[in-house]
Amino acid sequence: MRVFSIRSKLSKALLIVLAFIAFTIVHWLSEQAIHTVSTMVSTRLVPIYRVDVPTQKMSISFDAMWGADYTDELLRILRENDVRTTFFLGGYWVEKYPEYVKKIVESGHEIGNHTYSHPHLNSLAPEGIRQELQRNHDNIKAITGQDSFLFRPPFGEYSNKVIQTAEELGYYTIQWSVDSLDWKDVSAGFILDRILDQAGPGEIVLMHNNGTHTAAACSQLLPELKRRGYEIVPISELIYRDNYMIESHSGTQRSTQKPEPKKGASTDGEGSSR
Repeated sequence: MRVFSIRSKLSKALLIVLAFIAFTIVHWLSEQAIHTVSTMVSTRLVPIYRVDVPTQKMSISFDAMWGADYTDELLRILRENDVRTTFFLGGYWVEKYPEYVKKIVESGHEIGNHTYSHPHLNSLAPEGIRQELQRNHDNIKAITGQDSFLFRPPFGEYSNKVIQTAEELGYYTIQWSVDSLDWKDVSAGFILDRILDQAGPGEIVLMHNNGTHTAAACSQLLPELKRRGYEIVPISELIYRDNYMIESHSGTQRSTQKPEPKKGASTDGEGSSR
């Protein structure tokens, strides 16, 4: 009986030790998992969706990949309203409509890179992404003599791989904060109301050069935005080129540079008067 009792006590002690070891391992694994997730979140890269600006500035952008039927009318409306914007051009479009690439630049607008063939970039290796961007970059420069540095990924799809590869080529990856939905062939009135409802300082609007009702919507949109006090600028004049951070949860780009003190203000930390 005594031997059985000793064995029973040893068995219980062993179970307690094993349980403690198991608990310790599970706890350690949990901490590692939390650390891994935290690291992944903290290093997640996002494009610029909108910009935190101190003035009433915003941007309207046009993606061009298929067709140019309404481009002349669109350029006329932009010219009549004295507005300069950003056109993100796809490689197929650049090759098919080189005369329009020239017209866009001659009208004072800037050109961004929308890849060569409009692929799903997340499915490509970095070298494939690089080729898509570089081929279109070279074609645009051959026509305009300018180096583009703004990039919009097709379908709005991105990943760390996409953003890092674009950055290595000198590109800022640009998304949008206001989707006009003109690509759904909605009415000019619908487009107008949707943009005006979401308009605000630092917002970036997505439109398309060949939307059926895009030009008609712009003919009403541009003067109304100006009436409300907005200055419409190309994206390069909206974003910060250096000293910035991008919020991972919102895609808002913010300046990290401290504002210069106002003239006459004290900088010794003891107030402006003595």
